Order: sequence, then C-alpha cells, then structure tokens
Amino acid sequence: MHPFPKLAFAKTLSQHPAVCLLFLLALPCALWSQARIVNATIDTSKTGAPISKNIYGQFLEHGGDTVNTGVWSEMLVDRKFYYPIATSAPKPPPVMGNAAGNPRFNRTPARWWAPIGGDDVVTMDTKTPYTGDHTPLVKFDAKDPHGFMQSGIAVRKGKAYTGRIQLAGSPGAVVKVTLIWGKEAASRQTVMLHPLGQSFHKFPLRFAAAVDTDDATLEITGTGTGSFHVGTVSLMPADNIQGFRPEVIAALKQLRFGVLRFPGGNFVSSYEWRYGVGDIDKRSPIFDPVWHAVQPNDVGTDEFLTLCRLLGVDPYITVNAGFGDAWSARELVEYTNGAATTPMGKWRAANGHPEPYHVEFWGVGNEPWGDYQMGSMSLPQFELKHNLFAKEMRKVDPFIKLIAGGAMPDVMEGADQARRINGQYVPEYLSTADWTGQMILNCLDNIDMISEHYYASGTQHTDMKLQKKVPIDPPLSFIEWQRAPAVQVRAKYEHYQEYLKLIPALRAKPVPIAIDEWAYFGGGPNSYKTVPAYAWAFHEMFRHSDVFQMGALTFATATMSSNRTEAILNPTGMLFKMYRDHFGVIPVEVTGDSPQPKPTFPAGGDQPAVNPGSDTYPLDVSAALSEDRKTLTFAVLNPSDSEQSIRIAINGTKLASAGKLWRMAPDSINATVQVDKKPEVQVEEQTLGSLPGTVTVRPFSVNIYSYPVQ
Repeated sequence: MHPFPKLAFAKTLSQHPAVCLLFLLALPCALWSQARIVNATIDTSKTGAPISKNIYGQFLEHGGDTVNTGVWSEMLVDRKFYYPIATSAPKPPPVMGNAAGNPRFNRTPARWWAPIGGDDVVTMDTKTPYTGDHTPLVKFDAKDPHGFMQSGIAVRKGKAYTGRIQLAGSPGAVVKVTLIWGKEAASRQTVMLHPLGQSFHKFPLRFAAAVDTDDATLEITGTGTGSFHVGTVSLMPADNIQGFRPEVIAALKQLRFGVLRFPGGNFVSSYEWRYGVGDIDKRSPIFDPVWHAVQPNDVGTDEFLTLCRLLGVDPYITVNAGFGDAWSARELVEYTNGAATTPMGKWRAANGHPEPYHVEFWGVGNEPWGDYQMGSMSLPQFELKHNLFAKEMRKVDPFIKLIAGGAMPDVMEGADQARRINGQYVPEYLSTADWTGQMILNCLDNIDMISEHYYASGTQHTDMKLQKKVPIDPPLSFIEWQRAPAVQVRAKYEHYQEYLKLIPALRAKPVPIAIDEWAYFGGGPNSYKTVPAYAWAFHEMFRHSDVFQMGALTFATATMSSNRTEAILNPTGMLFKMYRDHFGVIPVEVTGDSPQPKPTFPAGGDQPAVNPGSDTYPLDVSAALSEDRKTLTFAVLNPSDSEQSIRIAINGTKLASAGKLWRMAPDSINATVQVDKKPEVQVEEQTLGSLPGTVTVRPFSVNIYSYPVQ
C-alpha cells in the first residue's frame, strides 16, 4: 500500500473525521500492528506441566515404499519376486474398497525384473518356492546367457555395494551376477557363483561402481545345461547401518525426537506382524491392500526396534485392531517384552535378540472410527474389542501404556463419520457418534493416552450451516494461513475441557492426548512455508502441556530432503531440531496487551471458540525454563509478512547479561533446503548482550532466545 501524502492525509482528517475513522478501521491488521509495539510479560513463577520430549515425536508407516526406500538401504525392487519376471511393467491387483478410483493408488512399479534371452526362458515355480507364492526358474542355454535383470539402480563412483543371492540349480552350472554402469565392456563388474546344488545356498555379492549413475543395471544370468532357481537377491551400500541408510540415520538422529510410531497408520489394520520376523530372506512378500503396494517384509518388528536404538528414541508400536485379534496383540507384546523363557520370547531370542526390548507405548488400532479402516466396526463393538486387547496385552506386561484410538467432534466432523452413525454432522458430546467421549466413558481403566489425528487445511473450512467442508473464499490472510495447524490443536483442547466437565472419572484419572498423526500440507516439498505454522502448533501444545504429551509427525521422512543416495534435514526438520535442542522444558506464563483476534469462522467441530496464540498479536510468544530451572528460553514467532517489535518484561527472576539467539528467518517464505541445491534456509546462532528493551523480529521468522537465570 502506498503511503498517503502527509498534507492530504491531514486535510482528510480535519475535514472528514468520520471517513477517516472508517479508513483506519479498514487498515490491514499487519499494517495496523506495525503502528504500535506489543508488550509482553513472562512470569517464571507461574509454571505448567513439563513439556514431554515425545511432543517432537515422529511417525513411520509402511505406506508404499516410505520405509523400504526412505530409511532402509535395499536398492532392488521386488527382491523376493512377488511379481513374475516380465518384459513389461507388472500389473498390480485391482484397487478395492474406498481406495478404488483414487489415482494415487493406481500405481504400477517403476522398476521390475525383465528376462534376458527371451520371454520363455524364465518361469515362476509354484511347487518349490523359496519364499512367497513362486520363485523364478531359469532354463540354461549352452551358448547364450539366460536370466533376468533390473535397471534404474543408483550407484556412486568408488562406493562399495554388498549383497547376497539365494541360488539352487543344476550341478556344474555357473551363474554370473553383474553390476553394469555404462555401455562399455569395462563398465561392469561380475561375480561368478558356483557350484550350485539342489538345495538353496546363500552366495555373497560385492561390487564397486566406477561412475555416478542413477541407471545402473543388475544382471543375473547363467549358461550350461539344466536350470537354476533364484530364491531372493539383495543389494545395499556397504556402509549401511544394520540395513538402514547411514545418511538417513545421521539426519534423523539430530532430531532427538523422543518417540517413533510404527508400523501404521492404515497399513496396520491388515498387517500380520509374524510375517515381519525371522530370517529376512524367508519372510514372504505380501501385497498391501491399503496402500496398494508390495511389501517385502524386510523391515519388521526387530528392524524397527533396531532403528529406535540407533536413533536413541523410544518405540511406539500400534497393534492390528482391524483384522487382528487380542491374542495376536498379546503375542506381539510377549515377543518384544517377554522373557526368553516365554514362547514368543524364545522365538525372539532365536531370531538373534535374547534380551527383551521393554516397549512401553502401545496403540490399540489405528483410526478405528473410520468406515474406510480394514475391519471397521461399530463403536460399541470396538469398545469391547479395545478392552479385550488391553486385558490380554497387560497379562504379558502390566506396565505398558495403552493409547486408544480416539476421534473428538473435530475429527468425526472433518472425516464425515458422525453423519453416518447418528445423522449429526458435528456430534454432540457423549453422543453415539462422539468416539473419544464414548471410549473414555466405557474404556477409561484401559486407556493411558488417547490418540488424536489432524491434517490441517488452509484452503477449506467447516460451513456449519451447509454442514460440509467448503473452500475458503476469499483465501485466508498470511497470518491466518499460518495459524491453521494451531487452530486444530486449540479445538482439541477445548473438546477435552468439555470432557472434563462431563466425565467426572476423567478428572480423577486424566488421559493425555497423543496427536500421533499430524501435518500441514500446502507448503511444497522441503519448503519453509509451513515452518511458522508448525512452530505455532508447538506453542499451542506447550501452553497446554498437561493435555498434550505426545506427537508424531506424518512422516519422519517429511523432515528430510533426500534422494536415493543422500539425505539432509529440510526446513521442517531444522525447526524440530531447533526447538528440541534449545527450547525449555517447564513452560511459564506469557501475558500481553494485544489479544489475538476472534476466530475467522463460527465455533463448532474443528473450529475453536478461542483463537490459539498468546496476547501478543500479531506475534506468538511461548516461554519455558530448562529442566534444572537455570535457563529461561522464550520463542517469538512472527507469522506475519512484515517486521514486528515487542517489549518483553521478565517477572519472577533476573536474567544474566548475556544470552543466545537461534532463529530461522529466510528471505522468502518459499525458501527451500534440498540435497542437490544450495540451502536457502539456515538456523542462525547469535551471541547477545542483555535482553534489549525492544525485540524486533523479521517477517515470518521463528526466534528462540536463551538467557541464564541469575
């Protein structure tokens, strides 16, 4: 907006005061806020419940190849030959259920095994498969090599690759496994494998690429008489860490995120955990009907718990309460936590893990309130199921913490599930469509935390009159778009307060909220755009740290920029790391003289009655003492697109004369961090003197100040 000439503005003010008043009232909020300095007070004598490290938690699901290629080191697709060997891309089974017609589920594999020597040289043996339903059987030729190959493999110059292949075949035959990275004869390396026998034998593989390419090929061929079987084949970078990508481990380990949830998600409701333990090559591949993709079952329970150990985080396992049963859940608890003398503990020990894992957090099912969920059922039936699961699981380990699948009115409305149950778009509290309320009423003794999910939208909202989601028109302002995830946190807090009023037993036995799936889409991959929004959501959880004690971002891989060989933290990951490393643990009160505006939309469902944020509009301020109370930290979030200033007074303590500042303040809201480009975002660290009288923060910046307490 162009400024008015001073004389013209003064003349308007003197001659038309009413018109001028209307003009001032119509000024954009950001411009109006620049006209004054916000005042805030941090009172360290007024503290809240400690902020759990688990608020920074992450979520991993076997959604397609999120785990298989996102964190696992396997370079080959379909290494256990779920699909037949074919010259063209294999056709997956038809999409079933609610996923039918959704383009994202109608995928065909981008890479597959193709025959060498003609379409008829490879058949799939269903009588004596090594694992799964069938195993490739290759007919030898005395002169021409017969076999199959897979292209599109990413290798890097000078890097070593190791693997293994399970082979059986005619005596005297020789099989060659060749890694090819160019067209020249010298651009390949071959491993000769012999002798073969009727029984499968594991042969080691090792290669070293001479160039960088994303289109290397692995060939498995043989010559001679008779035939050979290939049971499984694997290829990984030699520097893998117990099967995991070292660059991904290095990136994720920086986050120190408290807890990691696995294996789902919707995936878990049709998952049989026993398929994912034991000899990794003998585990049968399956076709996951939820994500419409092949799962090799390479990353199962033991691998997940190994990953948690490598990252230094606590595991959170969700059991299958969809198609699964209480007995299976009980046996999984025994497999992870039982002594080696128990049946499942003995199996675990035989699989190379003699000591119990002592897994504490267990989720009973995933989103059981959704009619799209595998094995979905009515709420009264699921309440019985939850209690059965709890009884059986606690027989094995009475000290585990059970996280129930909940859905407050915001979720039952947002997913349009309440309407199908009792006809209400936004369910009344404790009605038959209030999933969380009814679970607390009828399962409280078997609930330690309640699982809540949200995926915030900055482009849609609930129209209470139309009783449906509608596009936001006109679009949200810059600040309100950044506020959207915190709005969902606030809505859940308000619903929880209603439960405290309506359910006396909940006051006697509080059940904290675990937002174990959450995300804000719309910023683009590896973009800074949603970073202020995520910071605001953190602040709202911190303000109610007694209620919110766990989070799990969807997915952990969303905190990284990665390709097939590299991984670094992206802006979202950098934000999580900055708060985990530098923000305090004991929240303290923040007050101010500039209240947040009223909510944009009427209250109800996913729209709270009160907007999230401190009374420091347009800024949001959150403060916390360190665990030893020797340091005060406070985060100043500027979700506006203009520079803002604030005066901060400290009550209850005196700060040292030197402190630190960590901030994220790129030049563009759309700045990115990508593995193959110069980073446009960084966490800046500055040494400060005494806390200045006025703090000025850059547009859309996140700033954490830290001062020792004297």
